Amino acid sequence: MASPALPGAPLGAADHRSLEQAADWYVRLHDDAADSADWQQWRAWLDRSPRHQAAWGYIESVSQRFAPLRASEPRAASAGLQAALAPPRRRHLRTLALLSGGLLGGSLAWRHTPLRDELLALAADYRSAVGQVREWRLADGSALWLNTASAVDFDDGPDERRLTLLRGEILVNAIGAARPFVVATPHGRLRTRAARFNLRLLADAARLAVFEGTVEIRSAARGDTLALSAGGQVSFSADGIGRPDLADPAAGAWTRGMLVANDMRLADLVAELARYRHGHLGVAPEVADLRVMGTYPLADADRTLQLLARALSLRVEQKLPWWTTLAPA
Repeated sequence: MASPALPGAPLGAADHRSLEQAADWYVRLHDDAADSADWQQWRAWLDRSPRHQAAWGYIESVSQRFAPLRASEPRAASAGLQAALAPPRRRHLRTLALLSGGLLGGSLAWRHTPLRDELLALAADYRSAVGQVREWRLADGSALWLNTASAVDFDDGPDERRLTLLRGEILVNAIGAARPFVVATPHGRLRTRAARFNLRLLADAARLAVFEGTVEIRSAARGDTLALSAGGQVSFSADGIGRPDLADPAAGAWTRGMLVANDMRLADLVAELARYRHGHLGVAPEVADLRVMGTYPLADADRTLQLLARALSLRVEQKLPWWTTLAPA
């Protein structure tokens, strides 16, 4: 059966119930004692609601990501990864990415298809895996940090220093130079001479926070411009630039391996933690709006969940090794 994709993180109580029911069915059907009656009941549940079908499609997609890891030895998996990222293979991946665009047409729509973006990220000059935070010194002397599951290309050219953000989130400390420092994204282009700033790609936009210096933004489609000075934060898309706000001083705390919560919704904090681990991490709707204060380690999401559970009188429910939910105690 072709499984429908679940578009983004579930937000409502019904979605959460469907996901938890799907997890229960997954456990039940993978038990050695499962029989034809179980499968018939699962089929009836699946056909009862499009939400059930979407939830089942989601749990299948998550479980399949873990199958290759369970099927291979760590050493073999590591060797395969290194082979895939060798320079000749990286060049091949770049070629495939360009061809995938060319085959789909010349409009803006194909330029950022998931397949093309994934291929370019695999072939990127600098990249990080899920849960990794990495730091580099670029050829021009600027400092670059990559947050979890991020990828960039860098070109130290004669006229400009160009960084292309392909996926994820970066913090850049661009040193002063005669050539401008440029960051290209699907949503627009940034330009500065010297600045320290954080940039994150969202689903349909990007969010910029400037800590030092000034960064100029130009949106990709409309060409709107804005000069954002230190202490400012703004979201922008290809179609325009939002209203600037004060930058969150803790926006770059991830470079130190920390997540700072200042009266943050529990659901929002857990969504941030979910970026740093594989599998599903959710929150029961009854506790999603609890407010959280504190500083939490990103490198050990399981420890952070236990800290939250103790502080908020919750329980960590793990139906599967890759399916975790914070729920009322």
